[in-house]
Amino acid sequence: MTVTMGRRAGEFAAYAEQAQQRLFRQAVLLTGDPDSARDLVQSTLVKVYVAWSRIDTPAAYAQRTMVRTFLDGRRKERREAELHRPIDPGRADPDPAQALTVRQAIAALPPRMRAVVVLRYWEDLTVDQTAAALGCSSGNVKSTASRGLDKLRELLGDAFVERTSTSTSTSAATAAPKEPT
Repeated sequence: MTVTMGRRAGEFAAYAEQAQQRLFRQAVLLTGDPDSARDLVQSTLVKVYVAWSRIDTPAAYAQRTMVRTFLDGRRKERREAELHRPIDPGRADPDPAQALTVRQAIAALPPRMRAVVVLRYWEDLTVDQTAAALGCSSGNVKSTASRGLDKLRELLGDAFVERTSTSTSTSAATAAPKEPT
């Protein structure tokens, strides 16, 4: 039994080392805070370790566990989250970096909508993979993703278009106009 536990721990350690950075990037996007992201990754890896002998696909299990842990934690921490609400993107400094602007907008989404947007568009999962990770229907993912993108467009507004258009204006000016499809 000791040999089996040692092998199990070794396999898990190899997996955790390989997956830690990917999980951390996802956690930062979900939580909006590196310290909370570290806590979320640690909680996720503990849960994965406990279930390690039953897991067939560790990456999918870890992702689903992280999202569910995040959503459960958000429900429990609503009052605390109000104290740490991210800065409104409309009131940000006149010229913040594009990545910071997008992260602030993502952080302003409700937790479940944020999870759908991050998994679907940042992690580039399919609708079905996102639905499996969240434990909901594909239709729910589609409608939540659509509302999330609308909300992001609303939050980012014209200021985001101005920031991105200045960097692409020179290449756009030389490109031929596209025919309508």
